Amino acid sequence: MNVRASARRTFSSLSNPNYRKYFLGQTTSLVGTWMQTTAQSWLVFTLTHSATAIGWVVALQTLPVLLLGPYGGVVADRVDKRRLMVILQSVMGLQAAALAVLALTHRVTFVDVCVLAVVLGLNNAFENPSRQSFILEMVGPSDLRNAVSLNSTMNNVARVVGPAAAGVLIAAVGEGWCFALNALSFVAVVASLMAMDLTTLTPAPRNERARGQLREGLRYVRHTPTLAVPLVMMGLVGMLTYEFQVTLPVVAERVFHGHSAVYGTLMAVMGLGAVVGGLFTAARGRTGLTALVRTAALFGAAMVLATLAPSLGLELVALVFVGFTSVSFLSIANSTLQLGTDPQMRGRVMALWAVAFMGSTPVGGPLVGWITNTVGGRVGLATGAAACVVAALIGLVARRRLARQHPLVPTG
Repeated sequence: MNVRASARRTFSSLSNPNYRKYFLGQTTSLVGTWMQTTAQSWLVFTLTHSATAIGWVVALQTLPVLLLGPYGGVVADRVDKRRLMVILQSVMGLQAAALAVLALTHRVTFVDVCVLAVVLGLNNAFENPSRQSFILEMVGPSDLRNAVSLNSTMNNVARVVGPAAAGVLIAAVGEGWCFALNALSFVAVVASLMAMDLTTLTPAPRNERARGQLREGLRYVRHTPTLAVPLVMMGLVGMLTYEFQVTLPVVAERVFHGHSAVYGTLMAVMGLGAVVGGLFTAARGRTGLTALVRTAALFGAAMVLATLAPSLGLELVALVFVGFTSVSFLSIANSTLQLGTDPQMRGRVMALWAVAFMGSTPVGGPLVGWITNTVGGRVGLATGAAACVVAALIGLVARRRLARQHPLVPTG
């Protein structure tokens, strides 16, 4: 009976038919996305033999999020989020198809990858704020944390399956088929969005077009410490820690003397840990600054273990803990922001979340790539560990200050 009750609590948001459709469609699409992410990093590495080049591609893919992400949040607060997602997910499928054609015809160059990375980034700048804030419209406040945690779990199930499949496909038939299968996977998520029962959605009030809405969102966050501090923590960790597609190819080849299969295995075991972490957070996770500080510290400790692991076997074990803590940190930060934000501001706040998580990569990707290329993969991982520790300290200081200033306001 306890097992059944625990299962109901862990998967409570899946009782919502719309979210269930979305969950299945996104799972299929994300497997393809992780296949493409893995294959793209390996393709760039084989074309250039440079971790710095991988970092630049990642930077180009996320630069539009940094530059246009806040405006993407303004758009998300004005329009039908589901309809916008249908359009942008379709364009992302076409981007993957173009990359597949170039790779399968052996005409792909580093410049081609860079240009298509920018195209994908432009889509992400507008799609991500809509997707993040659309979750609440599907499931409501009571199931939001559960749905966000299951989303993270879904992403990391895909991180297990996608890189492992990509490693096999790259070795057998080359990177191009990974891109082709990713293009096909977008059919599932578009179909799930089109099949939803619109009468059961609870859309936030749409903002009319007006001047100053972007500045209004920035002022709102600046004057709300319970939102600003998690965003600062996420920005630091997002910039320097979540650069695994830059560091792990180098760790696989230069530290453990492996090739694409080893890289795929490193990514997959980290995803396996993240699946467990996501399910744990869905069932028992909390929101708030206190929980976020604790998880950031644990994430940093796991990164230290990955940095110091003397053998491939121990590295795989360490990456399981990295995956567990990374998804917990991500889910708690996301839920804390969404639950603490006024509905008419949610698109703009989640756009700033996207800037903090992905938009910081144009700085972090090349920087971590340069560090990894210059002094090794272990130092690249150590840089991420240090970022987690500093983020935890920032959150701890802020929590104590808020507790002194507002003793009756909970911080998690």
